Amino acid sequence: MAERYSSFTPGGTGWFLQRITAAFLVVVLAFHFFLLHFVNHAYEVTFLATQARMENVGYFLTMVLFLITAAFHGVNGVYNALVNQGLQGTQKKVVLAVLVVAALALVAQGTYVALAMAGMI
Repeated sequence: MAERYSSFTPGGTGWFLQRITAAFLVVVLAFHFFLLHFVNHAYEVTFLATQARMENVGYFLTMVLFLITAAFHGVNGVYNALVNQGLQGTQKKVVLAVLVVAALALVAQGTYVALAMAGMI
């Protein structure tokens, strides 16, 4: 039988946050799918309607949290997959730094767009 290896420590903080963010993403993705495919049909979605939805504080915060959660979940998953493949030493630190910078840039750009769509900037 093959030995199972994971860079996640079962019950550790990274392991726990990966599962919590996954659950949040599933719930928000279901909300997004329901709202934009059943409440509003695709042909009814316009730029102005999107702006109107982003002006709702609850929707705005949900989308920003979705962005932050998705960025963390994705970066954490890619990083741990690379560690599981044997990444270590200086390469591990460089990859982590690149992924963190990429995630921060993604969150900053996404938040900027969300603020612009909500008419806050």
